[in-house]
Amino acid sequence: MRAWLTLREKGVEFEERVIDLCSKDSAAEIAALTPNGNVPVLYEGETVIYDSLAIMEYANDGFPGPALLPADPLDRARARSLLSWMHSGFAEMRKGMPFEQTFHARPVAAPDAALREAARCAEAWERELTRTDGPYLFGSLSLADLTFVPVIRRLKAHGFPLSKYPRAALWSTELMARASVREWMAAAEALPPANLR
Repeated sequence: MRAWLTLREKGVEFEERVIDLCSKDSAAEIAALTPNGNVPVLYEGETVIYDSLAIMEYANDGFPGPALLPADPLDRARARSLLSWMHSGFAEMRKGMPFEQTFHARPVAAPDAALREAARCAEAWERELTRTDGPYLFGSLSLADLTFVPVIRRLKAHGFPLSKYPRAALWSTELMARASVREWMAAAEALPPANLR
């Protein structure tokens, strides 16, 4: 989702290929496309770019359109810190608030460890938005904003009290209303829910 949103926000035309991860052939199908055996993967001619963060950075650097990282080196480093945190962190949220579960009518209640992690995340958003005065984490839309769309979906689905963080609540509403996010969500919501075992 994060790589897809970035390509859309940059105005990059691309052909999308969807793989059913519940299919018995999915692992072999993915292994034939990318060396790390995971999706997403982007083919740019003969070059294979794999991992969502690498695709996001390439889309930002390699195409015209709005810059999705701040120009100031320190702001850029802070944006990359948030990107890295999302990319390699949130183990409790991923386990206790699975993204796929947000498409079910009644998500399972989130465990306390996931809620504590969610609170740390919301506090970080509130700090950044207070510092920049919004409307996005670094003033204008950035990769840091786009990377957190799945987290916002998780928090809303599990009833996390984002209203306790007023700037983050406004920011999340603005972000989820973007045309790219609405397009991705509409397509995802039209699919049958994943079988969570």
